[in-house]
Amino acid sequence: MATTNNKKKTTTEKQGVNWAPGMPFGKINYILMLVGIVLLAIGYILLSGGGTDDPSQFSEAIFDTRRLTVAPIVLTLGFVVEFLAIMLKFNNKEKEETPSVEVK
Repeated sequence: MATTNNKKKTTTEKQGVNWAPGMPFGKINYILMLVGIVLLAIGYILLSGGGTDDPSQFSEAIFDTRRLTVAPIVLTLGFVVEFLAIMLKFNNKEKEETPSVEVK
């Protein structure tokens, strides 16, 4: 009579969680993070300026469309991209699965 080896699975094996020893994010996540950082830098550059050399004079340049509309939109897009880069988990096709060995 052959006996079967009924090995109890741990919680992580039951749920299919793979703990990768490498980086916490995938390649796509890091690319999105860099894109978000670039968008944030561009937004802050667009937001700057509008001052005058003489503090006693008022400059209308602070009410420019670039500073009031374009820069906040670019900054918001940058923060959304950063949020998505951190929160989304992309399925990497390059994942190496550990081979399962059956004991008979």
